[in-house]
Amino acid sequence: MKKQISAIKGTKDVLPREARKWQHVEAVTKRVLELYAYKEIRTPVFEATELFEKGTGQTTDIVIKEMYTFKDKAGRSLTLRPEYTPSVARSIIENRLYLQPDPLRFYYIGPMFRYDKPQKGRYRQFHQVDIEVFGEEDPALDAEIVEMANYLLRELKVSATENLVNSVGCKKCRPSYIKDLRSRAEEVKRDLCPDCKRKVDLNPLRIFDCKIETCREAAKNFPRITDYLCQECEDHFNRFCEYLAFYGIKYKVEPRLVRGIDYYTKTTFEVVSSKLGAQNALIGGGRYDDMMEDFGGPDLCAIGFAMGLERLISVVPFTEEKGEFLYLVHLGDESKRAGMKAVQFLRREGVECLIEYKERSIKSQMSRANKLGAAWVLIIGEEEVKEKKYKLKNMASGLQVEGTQGEILKIIRESS
Repeated sequence: MKKQISAIKGTKDVLPREARKWQHVEAVTKRVLELYAYKEIRTPVFEATELFEKGTGQTTDIVIKEMYTFKDKAGRSLTLRPEYTPSVARSIIENRLYLQPDPLRFYYIGPMFRYDKPQKGRYRQFHQVDIEVFGEEDPALDAEIVEMANYLLRELKVSATENLVNSVGCKKCRPSYIKDLRSRAEEVKRDLCPDCKRKVDLNPLRIFDCKIETCREAAKNFPRITDYLCQECEDHFNRFCEYLAFYGIKYKVEPRLVRGIDYYTKTTFEVVSSKLGAQNALIGGGRYDDMMEDFGGPDLCAIGFAMGLERLISVVPFTEEKGEFLYLVHLGDESKRAGMKAVQFLRREGVECLIEYKERSIKSQMSRANKLGAAWVLIIGEEEVKEKKYKLKNMASGLQVEGTQGEILKIIRESS
């Protein structure tokens, strides 16, 4: 018996019926993002490994444990992208997009890759919607992005969400916070999981990412980063919150919200769902004002968010609207050829048509059309070929008429 080859653990087939829901979510997302003047950008699926080591951060779980890294035939270290922002920053610098008059507002929909423990809504090949804005530092933009995220979820009819916001400071004020945070973490180190014990020395901010309950309990007594903000960061955060209130957006300040990536500065936020478990974030993002300079590019501040599609799709209500299509019933070679021409004409006029080429009786084909849910059946036999007039049956009403290709097209259009 031949061994069956299965999908790799952590990957998933999106079958045609489910793909309809994906297409719906992607179409609504593109429409909403383009209303806010974002333009699509596409970058390679793999990049130089150092891009993510430098951009995502050496102390993140993504870089330490989760990247799919390999050497190509030239011996170069390449990585399947685990997230998208470093690729966009690289593209802006390499293509000198900052010299063009167009706003640096981008979105992207596509696959990412992380070697993580598969669970509900989390896969090793997963899909994200990312948005990025470069060169705009006003906290009004931060609030607009949260407002856009909420509008997008409303358009997708996602309910029971909450906005969590925080500030993670900047290079000026964060060091003093990290010092005190590390000192407090040392005091409870014995209560932390092995991974978080390592993070105490490496980067204690990452302890806040841990989902283990004992670590989360310990983190509740850690100092709050909002108590350490410099004047600039405090002003930015206060104005961000004021603009959220201006938009009428309810939010909760969550001091433990630091996100899982090292490059964030100032604003961080998440939109979470009560319909999910521990992994409850639908949308998460924030500012990364130092990234472009760190990559050797111009001094451009930046902000963005990422939205995991698998997790989002699990909470999007969706009832598939079956499209009306025409099924061709034919008998014999001549009627098949006439039918092929007829459906070619109808397709060019925007009518969805299905012609199957298996040898079946007319009765069997009619049964097949009914089983598939065809709205119309076009019947072509020997007599129809001679007369060049075909029978069209409305499967809902049972009404059957006869006409030329043009007459049949008119009937279909008038009834839709």
